[in-house]
Amino acid sequence: MGIPVKLPVFEGPLDLLLHLIDKNKIDIYDIPIVEITNQYMEYIKAMEREDLNTMSEFLLMAATLLDIKCRMLLPKEVNEEGEEEDPRQELVEQLLQYKLYKYMALELKDRELLSDRSMFKKPDIPKEVSEYTPPVDLDELIGDLTLTKLNQIFQEVIRRQTEKIDPVRSKFGKIEKEEVTLPEKMDYISAYTKLHRRFSFRDLLMRQSSKVQVIVTFLAVLEMMKSGRVRAEQEETFGEIMITSTAEEEKSEQKENGGDH
Repeated sequence: MGIPVKLPVFEGPLDLLLHLIDKNKIDIYDIPIVEITNQYMEYIKAMEREDLNTMSEFLLMAATLLDIKCRMLLPKEVNEEGEEEDPRQELVEQLLQYKLYKYMALELKDRELLSDRSMFKKPDIPKEVSEYTPPVDLDELIGDLTLTKLNQIFQEVIRRQTEKIDPVRSKFGKIEKEEVTLPEKMDYISAYTKLHRRFSFRDLLMRQSSKVQVIVTFLAVLEMMKSGRVRAEQEETFGEIMITSTAEEEKSEQKENGGDH
């Protein structure tokens, strides 16, 4: 009684052919069809014949190999362009495509195994830490500009507002307190930036009708700089301080990020 030999299991005839090509270190673009066919036939003769569907696939490939073997012995056919056709071309393309899919399947399997090792945990950051907002460094926020330069413009505009007051007529009649809130003034500046994306800080203050309006406008600009809604720039020393809205820049970044996804 012969010793039983366990044959390696292949997923299909193409898998077997790739095994034979790798085993014999053959160039897939120049397959010695006679040698490969002989080895292929030896394998399927030794296969168990319990699964007829599987056997039929291997027998179909065996017939294909024999057909190619016969065509290799005949004079080569010439296509319409005058080039000689290689009977192995179609088989080579099938093998390359199968090899690509096989490597892709192995890569996906490796990623699946790696994903099983990944552990996910819900964030459990304490409320005190998540609500913490680091202090804003105004010197870093406005770059080369300093609060001293902004304050100089502010004081100059305030002085001009004081000079506009009539020392005689201002004492007549009832003077009512002017109500100006910081959120209202920030909304005013936001609306202003939609019409003027870049504007002079001095001109903005000069547009205000009273000292209170100037003060609240100044505070509103600082608050919007702190939150990043506007940016202050001075292109040259002693030059005009320009305020620039960052709304368009944020929209552009959102579009770019949306496109990457």
